[in-house]
Amino acid sequence: MFDMDILAKAEARENLTEREALALFTDAPLDDLVSAADRVRAALHPGDIVTWQIDRNVNITNICVSGCKFCNFHVKGTNNPEGYITTLDEYDVKIKRMLELGGDQLLLQGGMHPRLDIGYYEELFRTLKRRYPTVKLHALGPPEVFHIARISRLTVAETLCRLREAGLDSLPGAGAEILSTPLRRNISPGKCTAEQWLDVMAEAHRQNIPTSATMMFGHKETPGELVGHLISIRDLQARKPEGAYGFIAFIAWPYCSGGTALEREGVVSHTTPEDYLRVVATARLVLNNIDNIQASWLTVGLDTGLKALRCGANDMGSIMIEENVVSSTGLSDTVIDADRMTAAIRSAGFTPRLRDQLYRMRD
Repeated sequence: MFDMDILAKAEARENLTEREALALFTDAPLDDLVSAADRVRAALHPGDIVTWQIDRNVNITNICVSGCKFCNFHVKGTNNPEGYITTLDEYDVKIKRMLELGGDQLLLQGGMHPRLDIGYYEELFRTLKRRYPTVKLHALGPPEVFHIARISRLTVAETLCRLREAGLDSLPGAGAEILSTPLRRNISPGKCTAEQWLDVMAEAHRQNIPTSATMMFGHKETPGELVGHLISIRDLQARKPEGAYGFIAFIAWPYCSGGTALEREGVVSHTTPEDYLRVVATARLVLNNIDNIQASWLTVGLDTGLKALRCGANDMGSIMIEENVVSSTGLSDTVIDADRMTAAIRSAGFTPRLRDQLYRMRD
């Protein structure tokens, strides 16, 4: 029998213990859980405003030493004929198209390339900022930052400082998966540990670099590991310096198995829409110090993404002018336009507002 006092405590935005958060996630009646999460969302974001963004996701390279079992996008080895590093001419074409569509940000991610050190990224960021000074660079992620620091023989603090001086505007929460080191060693053996991921984010917060937090679930994690991930994010946010941006948003999405090494091991996508909505609602209630929860329509479909707006989410993310990683697992509806995004938000009973990376309104 679920203790409804836990739900009341969560709705009051009090810190849940890990045991309470686990009970909330596993045992709370779904209708009660999502209703409480929706009330918290409405209190934090009055007026039924739902935000969205125009940006472009450009992959710096697909060459990666991480060996993630859930990723079809990467290739191994610098001599692989399918490997590439995006050229400046290609960036020009992609950025100009993004600007034509009203975009203001590049989400720059890519593989942990064994030869691209701090000098490469400094030159890339400075060049892009010189050519397109108004474009924000939402770039890399903790595993990439940790990798760059290691191959450049720098500390994480030095690496982030140099990247920021070169033009880094904000740091996405990429590569979090589930913050359990034993699990990460199994599914993403070349990436940093859970503790190292958190350490990179802690340093970003010390340097007041805006960040987001993410979670990929629905693979090999236990409910306890999933809840532990949320508690780790919440507790790190609580330790950020006063006045620092910290985690501006949290985004969770389910593992998509199509054609992956994990699928060949027998780990097949099994997240239902109800499972996803339970995760979103739990995240809203456990992450009591993060204001923005994004609905991952890209991985769950637009209909389920819109339902998440009544389960604690207040943001629909980007129209995704370009997307390569998720689509490599076989999902097809990975890009929509601005008209479809705003119409969809209105159809769910909300008012769409275009935002920037800091969740400031642009319209």
